[in-house]
Amino acid sequence: MSSSPAASKPSPIAEASPVSLCTREPRVPADRLVAEMVPPPRFDSVRFSTYIPDPNQPSQTEAVRVLEDFAGGLGGAHASGAGKTGKRGFLGFGRAKAPKTPAGPRGVYLDGGYGVGKTHLLASLWHATPAEPSLKAFGTFVELTNLVGALGFQQTVQTLSGHRLLCIDEFELDDPGDTVLVSTLLGKLVDAGVALAATSNTLPGKLGEGRFAAADFLREIQGLSAHFRALRIDGEDYRHRGLPEAPAPYSEEQVTKAAYATEGASLDDFPHLLDHLARVHPSRYGALTDGLNAVCLTDVQPIPDQSTALRLVVLADRLYDREVPVLASGLPFDQLFSEDMLKGGYRKKYFRAISRLTALARDAKGLVTQ
Repeated sequence: MSSSPAASKPSPIAEASPVSLCTREPRVPADRLVAEMVPPPRFDSVRFSTYIPDPNQPSQTEAVRVLEDFAGGLGGAHASGAGKTGKRGFLGFGRAKAPKTPAGPRGVYLDGGYGVGKTHLLASLWHATPAEPSLKAFGTFVELTNLVGALGFQQTVQTLSGHRLLCIDEFELDDPGDTVLVSTLLGKLVDAGVALAATSNTLPGKLGEGRFAAADFLREIQGLSAHFRALRIDGEDYRHRGLPEAPAPYSEEQVTKAAYATEGASLDDFPHLLDHLARVHPSRYGALTDGLNAVCLTDVQPIPDQSTALRLVVLADRLYDREVPVLASGLPFDQLFSEDMLKGGYRKKYFRAISRLTALARDAKGLVTQ
């Protein structure tokens, strides 16, 4: 692939030359996928005490109370009788008969709009659950399905069955295959005594709506819904509370200059980066951003198709998790997705990506010298 015109310019500071994401093709071993199932760096230090409920939204205060009680109920021995393990990874289990599934939902499902703090609360639940980190797992829905792809279904069940808690962020069903896969997986984990917690912008009974013929998979969707107690969290996007609008895109010259002046920055032509994402499995997008302090993009353009758009959503999530600022020239981020995309079945994903990229664009403002 030819390099970006911006990236080919002479570097004024040779030792600070930016890297190109388009040259990275990370390989992620399966054990790393398991080991990294913890809250991302952005949520390392969050706790229930650091969540600030909106006084005008009582559902936020109620969510904290319910989740604190839920975490407190997860202490003691694992429901399946599995002992503690000294390391995360592939666990061995005896053939003792699994206990009966507890009556009622074995999980909580946080439903709400963008930026109301659902991931903050989910990570706080992970931190508050009285169990070793190796007995708790935290990942996005995409990361969970990627884990199944890397380990195989049976090994994933065995690996996660000894956990006290599985937290699934950004729970969405994009196709019938995911519906059947996740329904079966979570059913087996609940039978093994694993507690579940998930966040989404869609009520559990509405998953898959607008994406595929969800009615044909109603049994699986209802089965998923039965595992959770839905907890609605109302509010406005905290990323926009009292904050200025996202900064307008910068010039290509400003972005390039900032990339060369910022240690650990990347610099890529946006259309070339989109092409590269098609050749890297989404499970590797986190590794793609390893070591980056900033992402600089030139010539941001409208997303050409839905497959490309969904890949960008995953990259935006990984950058947001890692608090990597994004500096860009070209089109503003709120114009990335077409009107048809923003009205379609994946609209919630696209609005989340806009919200997160906007926040990262604000974070990048200090990289530009006028």
